[in-house]
Amino acid sequence: SEARASALESSLKNLGVEKLSKDEVQKMPWEILESKIGNWIHFMRIAVKLLFAGERQLCDQVFECSQSLRDKCFSAITKNSLATLLSFGEAIAMSKRSPEKLFVLLDMYEIMCELQTEIDTIFVGEPCSQMRDSALSLTKCLAQTAQKTFSDFEEAVEKDATKNIHTDGTVHPLTSYVINYVKFLFDYQSTLKQLFQEFKREDGSGSELASVTMSIMQALQNNLDAKAKQYKDPALMHIFLMNNIHYIVKSVRRSEAKDLLGDDWIQRHRRIVQQNANQYRRVAWSKVLQCLSGQGLTSSGGSGQVGSEGGNSSGASRTAVKERFRSFNMQFEEIYQKQCGWSVPDSELRESLRLAVAEILLPAYRSFQKRFGPLIENSKAPGKYVKHTPEQLELFLGNLFEGKQERP
Repeated sequence: SEARASALESSLKNLGVEKLSKDEVQKMPWEILESKIGNWIHFMRIAVKLLFAGERQLCDQVFECSQSLRDKCFSAITKNSLATLLSFGEAIAMSKRSPEKLFVLLDMYEIMCELQTEIDTIFVGEPCSQMRDSALSLTKCLAQTAQKTFSDFEEAVEKDATKNIHTDGTVHPLTSYVINYVKFLFDYQSTLKQLFQEFKREDGSGSELASVTMSIMQALQNNLDAKAKQYKDPALMHIFLMNNIHYIVKSVRRSEAKDLLGDDWIQRHRRIVQQNANQYRRVAWSKVLQCLSGQGLTSSGGSGQVGSEGGNSSGASRTAVKERFRSFNMQFEEIYQKQCGWSVPDSELRESLRLAVAEILLPAYRSFQKRFGPLIENSKAPGKYVKHTPEQLELFLGNLFEGKQERP
């Protein structure tokens, strides 16, 4: 049996199986470890299905007369080889947890579940009981670490404290990272269901994939709300929230998460996108729109309405009208310059936001220009006040949210 044991160990060595201490495994850089885990999954499959199964067959043939001799001999031949393989798995399961490890833990858990029946069949009998227990113990340990990694991830999303919010209000790296992470989770749907079954709570409910996904999404949203508060400009804050929630909704609608989270969830989050777009429009443009209101220009009576400057039948003072145009130009240019540097990366969303601004701004400007423009047509340098046609303003609006600095 010693000769067979060393032949088996040589076969594993030739395959590429290394004897590594837990300490060595835990000190390895993640990139190297990741490829070694991929190899380990491959080795486990070959070892159980071919090598160990072959040794079992051989033992059964040689010691046909005695079941206990078969089991004893098989145990002696395979003990060290199995221990080497399981030891690597245990080192990974016990290593420091981090979000990117979840998927390899699930891969490892998957292969152990897949091989469980064969392990129980091949490592049959009392002499192999400890080996069976070790394999089962690794499966449970991987499940536990995966479960904890999952909880860590949700907590890390909620508490992510990266201060690097972009000055253009675009989609935050955390958002795309979390969405990609959740998309990957759906490749493991059946494995995760199995995993959650293992950890049913006392009330009998497992952490179902739907509720876990919702919790992660909620954690992300809470974090985005906190990040948004770092923007000093409330209009940009709404652009940031609109961009990020829109990215989440769009990604969910294109993935398997759509069926899991459901239509209500999607509709609720689309409303949040719309609310932020409306808030942005109100906060960013209300002052400019006040310049285009007739209020305060057409009240009857009062001083300085029709004086040396002349007036018109509406009773508006030319000076006041000039001041309004001047104020509009100044504020529009300031907003334009600032908001060309803001970014709405999704082209459809960008276009609809520009249209929403055009819908409130252009009719108000046309109406104001038509009503009060004639009053200053004959004054010195009217172009100084009526600087833009409505068509020019429309062209300017077409440059907003491109993430570039522009000057009108």
